[in-house]
Amino acid sequence: MADADFDLAIVGAGPAGHVAAERAGRLGKRVLVVERSHLGGVCLNQGCIPTKTLLASAKLFAHAQHGQFFGVTVEGARYDLAKAMAWKTRTVETLRKGIAFQFRKAAVELVQGTARLAGPHTVEVDGRVYGAERILLATGSSAAVLPVPGADAPNVMGSTEALEITSLPKSIAIVGGGYIGMEFATYFARLGVKVAVIEMLPEIVPLLDADVAVLLRRSLPDAEFHLGSRVLAYGADGVRFTKDGKEQVAPAERVLVAVGRRPIVEGLGLEAAGVAFDRKGVKVDDRMRTNVPGIWAAGDITGRSMLAHAASRMGEGAVADMFPSAVGEGAAPGAAAPTARMRWHAIPWVVYTDPEVAGVGLSEAQAKEQGRAVKVARLDLRANGRFIAENDGVRGMCKVVVDAASDLLLGVQMIGPYASEIVPGAAAMIEAELRARDVREIVFPHPTVSEIVRDALWELA
Repeated sequence: MADADFDLAIVGAGPAGHVAAERAGRLGKRVLVVERSHLGGVCLNQGCIPTKTLLASAKLFAHAQHGQFFGVTVEGARYDLAKAMAWKTRTVETLRKGIAFQFRKAAVELVQGTARLAGPHTVEVDGRVYGAERILLATGSSAAVLPVPGADAPNVMGSTEALEITSLPKSIAIVGGGYIGMEFATYFARLGVKVAVIEMLPEIVPLLDADVAVLLRRSLPDAEFHLGSRVLAYGADGVRFTKDGKEQVAPAERVLVAVGRRPIVEGLGLEAAGVAFDRKGVKVDDRMRTNVPGIWAAGDITGRSMLAHAASRMGEGAVADMFPSAVGEGAAPGAAAPTARMRWHAIPWVVYTDPEVAGVGLSEAQAKEQGRAVKVARLDLRANGRFIAENDGVRGMCKVVVDAASDLLLGVQMIGPYASEIVPGAAAMIEAELRARDVREIVFPHPTVSEIVRDALWELA
């Protein structure tokens, strides 16, 4: 539309929205971003970043207590929750300012308010209407809730409230053994809080193969795990649940509910605009296009891959699809323009527990569900020089899954230190469709924990 106010209007300034805005703004496009809360979305304000600051403080406290193995003894180490929370707040505020700076640098216009679609090329924000040739929906997700009695009890909290506590409880019951629940379990357990995890599924963190999940549970020996359990109610005494047909109680001073997240699709005017969606999210293709021309969606709202880094890549992909000629202008002579297509199979994931867990590609179970014949190798991290030099009493493992017929690397899962920093390399291998023998020819620096990926593949040679 020639009379549109903006080339692109983005609803939501989380990882998908703010990255898309920066990319489009740098292309010289007129970009509007509408955000009803703080820049950075849930990831920056109530998720990825604040949890990592607190986890770092808890890990440092635990290391201070057990440094004698390395000849370091710390007398009187104590944990100051107020100072840890202050550090978390400063970190979040610094990163918010960073996004605001990038918006100014890219000439992105920011409007605070609640947006809804008023048409395929129109966004209404608190009564004011903005026109745009293209619209990107990036409203993110909200915490899922369990409709059980006692959910409004004063001792029950969600992950957002857990990031604002002013005192540590003596005990906590965590409902949900996914990545959010396990990260909080690590945080509280490392600080000496008695932890119980209640999970409906037979094992924690569905992304993990069972052998990796078992190692993760064993990394928290003081935590209790009630797997295959159904929550009945919350109460002042903890969580009441059933397991194997028997009713039980996990006593706890506080209860943390972390049962996943759901896309935010309500109140956006999707029905009026004709955008297809269901309870799992807005329907998109691999280029983040909805069924309505001119409207894209990216991030958690799609339900495709509810991870911050996946959301950022979706936002980039959407911009590349919207402005293909502009995106390719900066490419070297003869080089192909960046592709907008999402490669869902190569998105890495991380659980920031202690030790960390990370993976990418197919798990062994997923590969077998697809009917693939696979070769699998598991290598204990005690075979790794740097791991032995820097750890005592810690277990770890790298697991690789390879297609038996083609030798193609299908998946990597790892539990151990630096797993989050190693997994991008594995993701690049899978996206580039490297075979096991190709990876074995790559020179890894020594000593590094990353060598474990190559060494595990040598187990299949």
